[in-house]
Amino acid sequence: MTTLADITPGAAFEGVYAVRAVERRLARSGRAFLSVELADASGTARATVFEQPDWFLERLTVGAAHHVSGRASERNGRRELVITQVRPAGDTADVAADLVPRSHRDPDELFGFVLHLADEVADPALRRLLDALTGDDELARAWRTVPCTRGGHHAYVGGLVEHTVGVAALCQTLCTWHPRLDPDLLVTAAIVHDLGYTRAWRVGATVEATPAGRMLGHVALGTELVADACRRVRLPDDRTLALVHCVAWHHGPPPGAAPSQASPEAVALQRADDMEVRVKSRLEGGGMDSPV
Repeated sequence: MTTLADITPGAAFEGVYAVRAVERRLARSGRAFLSVELADASGTARATVFEQPDWFLERLTVGAAHHVSGRASERNGRRELVITQVRPAGDTADVAADLVPRSHRDPDELFGFVLHLADEVADPALRRLLDALTGDDELARAWRTVPCTRGGHHAYVGGLVEHTVGVAALCQTLCTWHPRLDPDLLVTAAIVHDLGYTRAWRVGATVEATPAGRMLGHVALGTELVADACRRVRLPDDRTLALVHCVAWHHGPPPGAAPSQASPEAVALQRADDMEVRVKSRLEGGGMDSPV
């Protein structure tokens, strides 16, 4: 079996890959072919089906794992993959888990850092909120699993919890330098600011945006999730407003809002979030990419 990253021009390849996209196209001659995007834990690659494209189109399922064979060549300095055979690889969790990139850090260990950061919040009402969110097994599982993006920063299983810890740690440091900031509010906001990603992504053999993720985006989903949790634990109205304000503003002013309306904690969260993302993106050798 060959990973996508290890396929070399001039050689045949065979492996289990996830199908991220399939598009039927027409060449200039009028002949139909398929453009296929394959993915595994090593990356992504474009491939083409020239022979019997409609037969393959019926058998290639987006978001599923497939056993794929073909040949690789090089054209104008670029690697080209041609698919010649395909069959289902099964939908087991083990197969899917092997095909998506994963954080080199242990997500369970990182979630332990989230719990530690929550323990340092002194405000009893905010602690009650954090206990409710971190104690929700389904939410906590997604928190440890989903990425932040599909192809940009923290684009791997465990990416969200890794980013959460990084932003919250930066906010803690900022509170030490600026003691007039509300540390309990800011650290809480940092811990929950990207929880919308748990509703925006579905992780299987590939990472796919959910319908809500495509239509609303993670900021709107996260604002709703946090506001609902605030109501459930009966967080005081002023604290709810201050916290939801930070979450809603963490990528900048919402439509219709002026930058001057941001609280100091909202500004701090926005800048810490942006710093963590930009540094991570540069370390990974990539550029910035827009959130879902």
